[in-house]
Amino acid sequence: MTTLAPDARAALDGLLRDGMTIAVGGFGLCGVPYELIDAVRDTGVRDLTIVSNNLGVDGLGLGVLLENDQVSRVLASYVGENKLFARRFLDGELDVELVPQGTLAERLRAGGAGIPAFYTPTGVGTPVAEGKPTIDLDGRTYLLERAIRADLALVHAHTGDVAGNLRYRLTARNFNPVVATAAPVTVAEVEHLLDPDRDGYLDPDDVVTPGVFVSRFMVTEHDRPIEKRTVRDRATAVVALEGA
Repeated sequence: MTTLAPDARAALDGLLRDGMTIAVGGFGLCGVPYELIDAVRDTGVRDLTIVSNNLGVDGLGLGVLLENDQVSRVLASYVGENKLFARRFLDGELDVELVPQGTLAERLRAGGAGIPAFYTPTGVGTPVAEGKPTIDLDGRTYLLERAIRADLALVHAHTGDVAGNLRYRLTARNFNPVVATAAPVTVAEVEHLLDPDRDGYLDPDDVVTPGVFVSRFMVTEHDRPIEKRTVRDRATAVVALEGA
């Protein structure tokens, strides 16, 4: 049974504890469950393992958990734009497992599909392969990657219905679908909730994450920040392109 909560705090009530593993959707600042992340910060839970493509930027998204010293371990494919994350990683203050991006997505997908591990050629001959079993198949070496199964998943969707079915929008889809299935409890924030009396439910062909995977959800009105803004107006850009 999927439950509609009045806000992010209520959506996470009773689900958080110190030392848990949380998988979080998003890529950069796109498709990030901001309100849910802020609610995690406000509870003060600590020693968290975070699984996500990256840790947002300083002061936004998962960066707020890092700044509040709530994160002890990270599985991510990109250090990127978060200066605090990069510094703590380089200084050895944070336990970080860097995972190739496609491998991270597949490890999450495997976790949701009940597949305990899989072989991939990605990372062979690099530090990624250290300590992992390998196998030679058809003249090529593959390494064994374990599935990721989190304690809790947090995702952001564009549209949802009262049954918990979710649809994502464009690039904001990113890691959210695989994260949504990679934990026994998934909490979603949605931008638009269909009115069951007026709109009914999402068309089955439009459902990306079925409601059976979603335990709780809430409606968000959080601003969607832009990570990179253009620095010249459109007219100037057009002239530059035409002269190129």
